[in-house]
Amino acid sequence: MQTDQMTQQGIRPATATARAADTARAISDGEIVLATIDVPATPERVVRAMMTDECERWWGATGVYSTDSWQAALRPGGPWSLITRLPDGTPLPSSGVFLEVTPEKIVQTRRYDFPHPTLAGHVTTVTTHFLATDRGTRIVVRHEGFGSTEPAFEHAGGWERMLDWLGEHLRAEASGQ
Repeated sequence: MQTDQMTQQGIRPATATARAADTARAISDGEIVLATIDVPATPERVVRAMMTDECERWWGATGVYSTDSWQAALRPGGPWSLITRLPDGTPLPSSGVFLEVTPEKIVQTRRYDFPHPTLAGHVTTVTTHFLATDRGTRIVVRHEGFGSTEPAFEHAGGWERMLDWLGEHLRAEASGQ
């Protein structure tokens, strides 16, 4: 049955409901990672937490890794860099360039500037959407360009950890802790 015939007969196609949660969720098809979380902060506040050196305060956990040396020129063509440190202090530098910067979306490249087992020197693309909701912001991340399934699946777990840490940081702030 054609869509216009369905409409005339009062039959409506089913539609999906977009959902996220206070706990990050990520999936991968082996090429692209999609991750999402809802946080209790405005899109502007979320961008500031993610794209300034403030990320050094919340991005990481004891026994996992920490983040330091964040630098960014948040504008199209602007560079960014950071160092992730393993618990033993080993630095894992990454860098890239912002391709698009709007209040609702940031697109950036990511280059792995260390001997990552599958991505050393490789460049991927991260698109982050900041969608205002009645409770704050829904963050939706699309990370692509891995070139193989292993790093894509690895990064799905990484995005869940990172977005959960961000969510904890912003929830503590919202509750006055």
